Amino acid sequence: MRKPKITKAMIDAYDEYTHLTLDRRRFMETLTRLTGSGAAAAAIAPLLAADPARAAIVAATDERIKGEDIAYPGADGEMKGYLVRPAGQDGKLPAVMVIHENRGLNEHIRDVARRLALEGFMVLAPDFLTPSGGTPADEEKARQMISALDPAKTTANSVATVTYLRGRPDGRGKVGAVGFCWGGGLTNRTAVNAPDLAAGVAYYGMQPDATDVAKIHAALLLHYAGLDERTNAGIPAFQEALEKNGKDFQIYIYEGANHAFNNDTSAARYDKKAAELAWGRTVAFLNKHLS
Repeated sequence: MRKPKITKAMIDAYDEYTHLTLDRRRFMETLTRLTGSGAAAAAIAPLLAADPARAAIVAATDERIKGEDIAYPGADGEMKGYLVRPAGQDGKLPAVMVIHENRGLNEHIRDVARRLALEGFMVLAPDFLTPSGGTPADEEKARQMISALDPAKTTANSVATVTYLRGRPDGRGKVGAVGFCWGGGLTNRTAVNAPDLAAGVAYYGMQPDATDVAKIHAALLLHYAGLDERTNAGIPAFQEALEKNGKDFQIYIYEGANHAFNNDTSAARYDKKAAELAWGRTVAFLNKHLS
């Protein structure tokens, strides 16, 4: 059987399923209609999803980094996360929180944390499902657990993570945040609620309420995918509020790219050119604001 071409309609259906409905049966019915058969839909679905086998760009055993799972104080109880820093650097480092997608703290996000550590940062990737027992191996279950989280409590745990990193003796006292998708939205909410956050980088993240923008102190770098109509609908109001309140921000829209273009474990949505350009801008931005 010849594999059908992956279309924007198929990607949009997957985006609706993973971010709005969480209804896999309805998604597969839509995909079957779009591809023409159940067999074709079954072949396409894994290409739209993330493949954990593609996760490791920087291995956990890479001698250039040192990583460990840690526990630290959250807003109301213990939080857990993955802390990684460059090996052989005993001096104080700028700190960055990496906020996962709605799949939880999985191997891809751990890998992203290691990539950022190789750029010279101390990186903490929290597991925001800690209060619910931690990120499960089942991606479907993780999404359901993420959707059940209390946004205010989750934001409070993110702010507590900034406080923790800012107080670490091996840090320089400046903290940045980088978030993807669900984590991009949480990065924006953290910027609203954490006056000590120095820099925030949101990849295709939902925007905060425009009335809250005045509370932001962090410099912001906002990456959006050109084809991501759902997320991009909030750009104009956010940009207007940032400009009106004199905030330090940059917005980049990567034309032709889909939502989650940075996630290289998703064959259908990963855009190498956009991802590499956004990553270079991210590292330069963090170096500038956390030095």
